[in-house]
Amino acid sequence: MDWSIQHLAKLAGTTSRTLRHYDDIGLLPPTRIAANGYRHYDEDALVRLQRILLLRQLGLGLPQIADVLDRDVPEHAALSVHLELLEAERERLDRQIRAVQTTIHARQKGKSLMAENALDGFDHTQYRDEVEERWGKEAYASSDRWWRGMSADDRAGWQQRTAQLGADWTAAAETGEDPASALAQELAARHVAWLTSVPGTPAAEGGNLAGYLLGLGEMYVADPRFGANYGGEAGASFVRDALREYVRVNLS
Repeated sequence: MDWSIQHLAKLAGTTSRTLRHYDDIGLLPPTRIAANGYRHYDEDALVRLQRILLLRQLGLGLPQIADVLDRDVPEHAALSVHLELLEAERERLDRQIRAVQTTIHARQKGKSLMAENALDGFDHTQYRDEVEERWGKEAYASSDRWWRGMSADDRAGWQQRTAQLGADWTAAAETGEDPASALAQELAARHVAWLTSVPGTPAAEGGNLAGYLLGLGEMYVADPRFGANYGGEAGASFVRDALREYVRVNLS
């Protein structure tokens, strides 16, 4: 069984033009081309498209997706990792849905709200153990107090700033920017300013900033959770190299 490009695009919620682009860059070649010139895709191509869409949702750019798909990793193992991430996200969304439903019911009925129920699923403490292990309990406590003390608008603004920084890093990496270029170093300076805005981090507390930046850069590359913020491993490597250059020029 196979699917025409139009049918597959409709099922995936994308366009034939997108699938043709994936073919042009070698990311998703068609299984066969019919006499009328239409591309057709078999089950293996369908699974490959599924993986492409999942990786896009993680924030990876197309070059990074190609790198991931070309690695010698069994298909079932890669999909199992995707499944774990999706299940974790589903659990978080289910908790948020229940929290909002609880809030609506309580407000309609004039009942009191329990904070732990209303805020379930909006937990920002999921990395507490990891932060405390890396930088100490006070580092986590300081950043936690800072976050809880922010207004909703302040939190939204900080999250937007974070997302924009990640997007700008990814765009620069995908265009092949030199880590030592003026643009990359401007991004590095913004990154440092972003880090120093969070109380409790070595960047904010006057610690070994150079060592902190170098260590973070390596962590971005080694941990795919962080690398996904910068378009994958290649983007994370670009951030690491730009931070290294920033340290060499400004902190050595």
